[in-house]
Amino acid sequence: MTRWTQDQWTLRMATTSYTVAIEPGGRWAELVAWGPHGVEVGPSPLQNRGDIHFITEADAAPIEYAPRGERPFTGADLEIDGDSWLTFESGAEADGVLRLSFVDEVAGLRVVLCYRPEAAVDVLSRWVEVTNLRDEPLRLARIGSAGVCLPVREPRLSFLHGEWAREFQLDHVSLPAGGFRISSSYGVPGHNHAPWLSVDDTWGVSLAWSGSWEITAEVEPSGLTRVRAGMLGPVVVGPGETFVTPELALAYSTDDLSRVWHAYDRLRSRPARKPVLYNSWEATGFEVDLPKQLELARIAADLGVELFVVDDGWFVGRHDDTGGLGDWYPESPDFGAFVEEVRSSGLEFGLWVEPESVSPKSRLYAEHPDWVYKMDGREPTLIRNQMLLNLGLPEVYEFVTSTLDRLLTEHRISYLKWDMNRPATERSGELDDAHVRNYWRVLEHLRSQHPHVLVEGCAGGGGRTDLATTGMVDVVWPSDNTAPLDRLKIQQGFLHMHAPHLMSSWVTDAPGFFDARPRSLKFRFVLAMAGVLGIGADVRHWSAEERSEAAALIARYKDIRDVVHGGEVRLLNDAVQYSAQDQVVVLAWNTGSLTGVPMVPGQSSRVRLRDLTAESYVDEDGQVYSAAHLTHVGVPFDWTASNDADVVVLRPA
Repeated sequence: MTRWTQDQWTLRMATTSYTVAIEPGGRWAELVAWGPHGVEVGPSPLQNRGDIHFITEADAAPIEYAPRGERPFTGADLEIDGDSWLTFESGAEADGVLRLSFVDEVAGLRVVLCYRPEAAVDVLSRWVEVTNLRDEPLRLARIGSAGVCLPVREPRLSFLHGEWAREFQLDHVSLPAGGFRISSSYGVPGHNHAPWLSVDDTWGVSLAWSGSWEITAEVEPSGLTRVRAGMLGPVVVGPGETFVTPELALAYSTDDLSRVWHAYDRLRSRPARKPVLYNSWEATGFEVDLPKQLELARIAADLGVELFVVDDGWFVGRHDDTGGLGDWYPESPDFGAFVEEVRSSGLEFGLWVEPESVSPKSRLYAEHPDWVYKMDGREPTLIRNQMLLNLGLPEVYEFVTSTLDRLLTEHRISYLKWDMNRPATERSGELDDAHVRNYWRVLEHLRSQHPHVLVEGCAGGGGRTDLATTGMVDVVWPSDNTAPLDRLKIQQGFLHMHAPHLMSSWVTDAPGFFDARPRSLKFRFVLAMAGVLGIGADVRHWSAEERSEAAALIARYKDIRDVVHGGEVRLLNDAVQYSAQDQVVVLAWNTGSLTGVPMVPGQSSRVRLRDLTAESYVDEDGQVYSAAHLTHVGVPFDWTASNDADVVVLRPA
């Protein structure tokens, strides 16, 4: 971080910089430049050069953060009861964080803009600390984490949208004027939109918040595009208290934004081995019969699986989705012996939990009906036949942590799949903050008290995959839809936002929800190899030939796992390229028509690679390719009805 002149700072990331300055009158901070190192040397591309008519100066400025009052027409970041105007107090850098402090003595609040550049990657984290200087509570109706102005008049916005079983659909919109908004009011980030946005594939934002949120983009009359992001309020701040907003990560790349996000994910993730898992849900559903589970485990071990996970249905009263949640005790008295028998087969053991939810028929609800979100005088809303615990209550937090501690102490469990299958209802906005922060506290508790346990984040599929969650869990579940062609599109979208080492993916026999064309077993395996490989099919019904093929593909995955999880990723058409220093791995799928070869004349299908560092490469069959050939002509694939996916490993020649 370098301070260039009085009241101007340049924050340096790996290859980019972000320069912010205080407006000469001390009324706000504004962006000077954001881009490659040195971009700040020269006139600012964001500074207003014209006269101002019918709006305020702040409405036309590249302002970093503004309350309503200063910016009444083109959108404020902070709204309180009554308008507010800020005055600059001081700027200081400590512990790698730049803090710019502003105060409004009349409204009785202090606002500190916080900036933390990541030296190893091209990401700048921003957040705001709001202190109530009043003698009475301060209500924040809108509280953004940051706003950023971009020198783009007609932006092309890229975003991820969908629904349950169709998450992470990558889409684009050109915005010549007006506004654009994505959000969630579910109490989790939700399936409808991911808290991620890119502008012209150059600038990107991603919000580290596991509750309700919004991201907006607006083309302003001044010609700038302004992006704002934050949690949904309201938030009440007590006298003398300070509220800290969620962090907003800002990324910049002239090359490939997904690579920046992947590098940031790797920076924030703890080093952890991601085992090949088997999950029994799609094979058995709620019928968790231990001998049948053990049969599945033994077959999985023979295939080369490393972890066996028992999903929903293992606890008392859980014979269907109407009971059991909250009563986290094994149904069978032989459960402990079963766990040890699974482990004796060479597998680690994992368990599904949904600790935030409770069933109306459970003993927990009978004993603590006041622990759920509901309104006095009204029956609570049921979604999936369950209610939601108020995790913001200290007693509920203690119940959840003590329950997980008990399970992880009484049984040798090395993996938890944390699910959450219903959004929040009967929960006011004021309660969202406490719930989310106690959810984080539980995850931090698991990591500190049970560091050997890997945690998978799930919320009915991809409903909670924000930056905060992915920084505290080891993998996330992008979608409950495991059908091959549906899942391919979901995973391609997910990899724009997050790195492969976070993406749990299963091989199943599920038919497509949206694209039901059948795919081979190899296709399903190569698809699941794109992240953290798992199997969810009923392997008891696989033939000897299918089991043999599966075992070979699992062994193949183990050979390339380190490159898939740690290599540089390039997202190609119907393929993903992973590059490490000593090898390049290409996973490719055929989703279109065949060439007709060999029945008619034709050529191989090709996948063109990108950013190769060696002059030439050799594949496992000894075929040599120049980097020019791989880049401009591509890797050849001869697709057939039975050969519809493949793995290619290239090494420098």
